[in-house]
Amino acid sequence: MTITLEMMPPMMFGGLVLAMLIGYPVAFTLAALGLSFGFLAIHLGFFDLNFLQAIPGRVFGSVLANELLLAIPFFTFMGAVLERCGLAEDMLDSMGQLFGPIRGGLGYSVIIVGFILGAITGTVAAQVIAMALISMPVMIRYGYNIRYITGVLAASGTITQLVPPSLVLIVLADQLGKSVGDMYLGAWGPSIFQIILFAGYTFVLGIIKPSHVPAVPIEARTLTGWALWKKCLLGIIPSAVLIFVVLGTMMLGLATPTEAGAMGAVGAIVLAAIHHKDFSSTGRKILIIGVITAGIGTIVAILFSENIVFKIAYAITYLAVAWICIEAARIPDLRDLIKQGYETTMRITCMVTFILIGSTCFSIVFLGCNGGVWLEHLLTSLPGGVWGFLIFINLFIFFVAFFLDFFEIAFIILPMIAPIAQKVLAPVVGPDAALIWFGVMLCVNMQTSFLHPPFGFALFYLRGVAPRSVKSSDIYWGAVPWIGLQMIMVLLVIVFPSVVTGLLDKPVNVDLDKVKIEVPQIDLPPLDLGPPQK
Repeated sequence: MTITLEMMPPMMFGGLVLAMLIGYPVAFTLAALGLSFGFLAIHLGFFDLNFLQAIPGRVFGSVLANELLLAIPFFTFMGAVLERCGLAEDMLDSMGQLFGPIRGGLGYSVIIVGFILGAITGTVAAQVIAMALISMPVMIRYGYNIRYITGVLAASGTITQLVPPSLVLIVLADQLGKSVGDMYLGAWGPSIFQIILFAGYTFVLGIIKPSHVPAVPIEARTLTGWALWKKCLLGIIPSAVLIFVVLGTMMLGLATPTEAGAMGAVGAIVLAAIHHKDFSSTGRKILIIGVITAGIGTIVAILFSENIVFKIAYAITYLAVAWICIEAARIPDLRDLIKQGYETTMRITCMVTFILIGSTCFSIVFLGCNGGVWLEHLLTSLPGGVWGFLIFINLFIFFVAFFLDFFEIAFIILPMIAPIAQKVLAPVVGPDAALIWFGVMLCVNMQTSFLHPPFGFALFYLRGVAPRSVKSSDIYWGAVPWIGLQMIMVLLVIVFPSVVTGLLDKPVNVDLDKVKIEVPQIDLPPLDLGPPQK
C-alpha cells in the first residue's frame, strides 16, 4: 500500500494515542514518533532533510531560550517549600475550629484553605496529601460521610490548577502566546465561581442529608474568641501578603512572571522561617522592622517620588529578608526543607523541558506533513459551528485526561488546536480575548484529570495517605459528584464568556476614517534677512 501525504497526520495521531496507551514515557515517545515519521516523510519525498533543521532551532529558540518558562522553577520551588512548612496545618486547624460548629463546617474549611493554598503553592500532590493527613482523621472522628470526605479533599486539592499563580496557567499562556497576567485575570472569575459551587454543594448536602456533614460539638473547640481569630489571621495575612507580592506586582505591571516568581520563592522561605518553632526572637524583631520599613517605603513612593527615603526604607527591608533567609538556612529542619524544594524543582523542571523538546520534534513533523490543515478541516467541519467546536474539544480533553496529565495535554494537543480556536472563537469574544477564554476553559476541564477514577492522580495521593479502613471504592465514588461540579463550571464558562473576559482590558475600537490630525498654526515673526549682500 502506498502511503500518501493525506494519510500521514492521522497515522501520526494514531501512533501517538497507541504509544500513550502502552505507557512509554511521554517525552521520549513524542521525540521518537516525530523523528520516525520525519525520516519516513523524507524517504517518501514529502520534504527533504533540511526541513528537520527547524527542530534544533525551535528547541534552542522557543524552549531553552524562553524567558517565560523561567518562571516555572521559581513557582515550583515556592510551592515545594510552602507545602511542608506547617502553614497548611495551622490554617486547617484554625479554619476547622472557626467553621466547625456549623453544619458542613469542616468541609467549608477544607474548601477555603484549598483555595488559599492553591494561590500560594500551585502543586496538587502536596495540597491533597497535606490536607488529607490533617483533616481526614478529624472529619472521620466527627462522623462525616466517608465519600464526602474523600471527594472534598481531592477536589479542593485540584483547585490549585486554576487559582493564580498556577503553573498550568503559565504553561497555557506560553503555548497560546498570550500574557500570563491576562491569563491570571481570566482565571479569577472561574476560580471564585468554583469555590461557590463547591460550598453550595456542601450547603445543599447539609440540608438534604445532614447526617453526612454534621456540625462539630462546641465543646470540641480548643480555641475561642480572640485566640481563635488571632490564629486565623496569622495564617491568612502572611499568605495574603505573599499572594499580593506574586500576583499584585504582575497585575500592576511592576514585575514580569519570572521576577514575581523569584520574589515568591524568597517569600516562601520567609514564611517557612516565621512559622517554625525555632525562629528566634531576634528574627521576629527584624521581621517587624522589615514590615514597617516596607510600609514606609510604599507610602513614600505613593505620595511622593522614589526619593532617598524610599531607597533607604527598602534597603532595610531587603536586609531584613536576607537575615531571615540566613536564619532559615541555619535551622536544620528548614535547611532540609529547602534542599527538598530544590530537588523537587529540578525534577519537575527537567520533566517539563524534556516534554517540550519531545513535543517540538513531534509538532514540527506533524505540521510539515500538513497536519495543521488536516486538523483544521476536521474541527471546522463539525456540526453546530462555534458551540459544536467547543463541546467536541471539551469532551475530547475530558476523555484524553483519563490517560494524560495537564503538561502532556498542554504541550502536545494545545499547539495543534490553538490556531483553529483563535479563528473559530474570535467572532464571539474578539481576537484578543479568544485564546484567553479558550485557555481558561481548558484549564477548568483539565482539573478533572486529577479526579478521573481510576487513573486520577489526586485519588492515588489520597489512597496513599488514607487509613486502611477507607475503601478504594469510596475514594472513587466520592470523586464523582465533584467531577460533575467541575463539568458544570466548564458549561458556565462556555455559556457565559464574560466570567473569563470580564476582568480583561476591553480593546479600544477606533474608526480610522474619523481620525483627524490637527496641527496648530504658529504665527512666526517675519524673517529679517537684512539688505542683500553685494
